[in-house]
Amino acid sequence: MSAFDDLIDAAPGELRNVVLAEAADERMVRAARALVDQKIASPILTGAEDEIRAIARDSNISLKDINVVEPGHDPVVLDGYAALCQTGPRPLKPGIAKRLLRKTLMYSAMMIRSGDAHAMIAGSSVPTARVIEAGLMMIGTATNIKTPSSYFLMVLPATATTQRKLVIFADCAVNVDPNPEQLADIACSTAQSAKLVLNEEPRVAMLSFSSRGSAQHELVDKVKQALALVKARFPKMLIDGEFQFDAAFDRRTALLKLKQPGPVAGQANVFIFPDLNAGNIGYKITQYLGGAQAIGPILQGFAKPISDLSRGATVDDIIKATTVLLATSRSAA
Repeated sequence: MSAFDDLIDAAPGELRNVVLAEAADERMVRAARALVDQKIASPILTGAEDEIRAIARDSNISLKDINVVEPGHDPVVLDGYAALCQTGPRPLKPGIAKRLLRKTLMYSAMMIRSGDAHAMIAGSSVPTARVIEAGLMMIGTATNIKTPSSYFLMVLPATATTQRKLVIFADCAVNVDPNPEQLADIACSTAQSAKLVLNEEPRVAMLSFSSRGSAQHELVDKVKQALALVKARFPKMLIDGEFQFDAAFDRRTALLKLKQPGPVAGQANVFIFPDLNAGNIGYKITQYLGGAQAIGPILQGFAKPISDLSRGATVDDIIKATTVLLATSRSAA
């Protein structure tokens, strides 16, 4: 964790409550212990309490300063959460709400909606679709955002001529083939996420196989339309495109390819991929061939901070994803 500490100042002041959902999993219990010991967060493990405590006992993991919550066991809390569901993003009758809230993901998401915790991370043992479903039903999307999405924080290694660098890739895990409106939502959400996790102003590049009209195709048109939508919504945002990756990342290449590079070309730190094929392949090539560290996927576009994990996530992956998520939770306090 020490190599990550100097990149993200995740927990200034009082430690934030983070829910580790579906926590009857040794990785989640070990991650919770590390979050306490490293003074990153105050974790809450949700799930079957007997199973969680048995995992901790069998693995010799102390649960000191870790709260363990089994959904639905406190009838007063359950009634309060059910009442909140009546005015939620998808209003539910109390009886239906109580049945749903006995499911760990739904209950955990409602803990965030109610303010009983600051952020939720889940997905170590359930599909991404279920995490998103819980977020949509209990929390809803952020203002003016209709499309939940995801990003990876990519830690690019230092080279002989460059320092270690943080950049963001999106969307690499959720939206398969976003239309222009959805792609615009992804760009807007990612720019907001970048403001909270990068130590510099977001400079957003809309990626394509074309650089400012170097190729003509309907797929290029989609990126252009999305860019126009974002500029109409946020005219002061540093966003530009369409760019090939090299024109977005490397200033020398941008100067060669573009007559008027502008403030984003060759200097981007946020990269919006046109679809999931490009995003997923792009981040994995950067990770495995480029030696970058990929932290995420981190969900975004929700009214409160919730996120997903790969089902193959390691304890270290959980800690780092939680650290980044908590950085984004500052704006939702």
